[in-house]
Amino acid sequence: MKTIMKLEELTTIEQLSHFLDGTQAVIFKLNTIKSERYKWIQHELVRFSYLTLSRADKGTLIRYLIKVSCYSRQQVTRLVKQYRDTGYIKHRQTTTTGFPGKYTASDIRLIAQMDERHDTPCGNAIKKLCERAYHVFGETEYERIHCISVSHIYNLRKSKTYTSIRRHFEKTKSKPSTIGERRKPQPNGEPGYLRIDTVHQGDQDKVKGVYHINAVDEVTQFEVVCTVEKISEQHLIPILQYMLSFFPFKIIGFHSDNGSEYINKSVEKLLKKLYIEFTKSRPRNSNDNALAESKNCSVVRKILGHHHIPQKWAGLINQFNQDYLNLHINYHRPCFFSETIIDSKGKERKKYPYKNMMTPYDKLKSLPNAKKYLKDGDSFEIMDKIAFEITDNQSAEQLQKARRLLFKTIDERNINVL
Repeated sequence: MKTIMKLEELTTIEQLSHFLDGTQAVIFKLNTIKSERYKWIQHELVRFSYLTLSRADKGTLIRYLIKVSCYSRQQVTRLVKQYRDTGYIKHRQTTTTGFPGKYTASDIRLIAQMDERHDTPCGNAIKKLCERAYHVFGETEYERIHCISVSHIYNLRKSKTYTSIRRHFEKTKSKPSTIGERRKPQPNGEPGYLRIDTVHQGDQDKVKGVYHINAVDEVTQFEVVCTVEKISEQHLIPILQYMLSFFPFKIIGFHSDNGSEYINKSVEKLLKKLYIEFTKSRPRNSNDNALAESKNCSVVRKILGHHHIPQKWAGLINQFNQDYLNLHINYHRPCFFSETIIDSKGKERKKYPYKNMMTPYDKLKSLPNAKKYLKDGDSFEIMDKIAFEITDNQSAEQLQKARRLLFKTIDERNINVL
């Protein structure tokens, strides 16, 4: 039968070792008063003649003091040093003189009561209410706090007196993202400044549909549409890499709205690697990404519709985009291009004259010294073969035929699944 001892019955270093190893059961009660705990440590050092022990036995005794006192090794070491230097261990109560508080507990309670009545308004409002209470309504109890600073109101709200009366929990404040610069890009007539946006192909029975990624160059309106299952990093980053490589000219800028699919570390890392400037839309400037949003309506929605398409068809739709849609909208679909004029009042106005209507590819070729914008390995001779291989009407007929086949395949297989 295992014997259970008390701390007082531990009289040898060997017994302390068994206790520390867990082979000796010992009953003890930890004193919560710091001064009494210090006295106990001094008593044990004297009882085991600490100063006369060997190095190994001193280590055993110190481990025993750490375990029973629940102090850290550093704290016990400091106490042992004090005993070795002075012969005793004394608890020194630290007191701070400090400055007397200007505001009393009753003043803090007045602020707490004011907060409760007015649903915890901002510090400026509380200061103004205290001023009105004293000056306008003659409430003398507000004499001291009517001239309190706004910042100190927030300090007093954290005090023990205040929190013992009431607690106020503020909603977690979102941290502004440092990814991307908030400004409108200024291409100055040069291609390579992309506007990008996401189009969601509807929900059905709480099931998400596919997502279309639409990127448009601001100057030439050269456009790329891709389709993905989800707008997660796994699906989005490869598509962005493809889209950036599709444009025949060098990409200088990348502009998006503030959606998290683009404002994240992965996209930022990709753009930094390619030395592409990353900008995002400004608040209360809804036109910053208007070009991409208008193309969402006139191209993506017009061709692919608004109805729900399950995510499993993303690959099939994306193949349709690469084989037919992107070629048609860049080489065979005319677009309006604006001219900026200044009216009699000095205000800038945009007009879209018919003479400026052309395809994105023709717009690219019409730029002054257009060849300097092309990527290495691209030339207008190569792109001319794509542009004039078939007519605009033939391209449109191929697009319509491929679209009918695409939706027929999707609809028939969806019916078979049901």
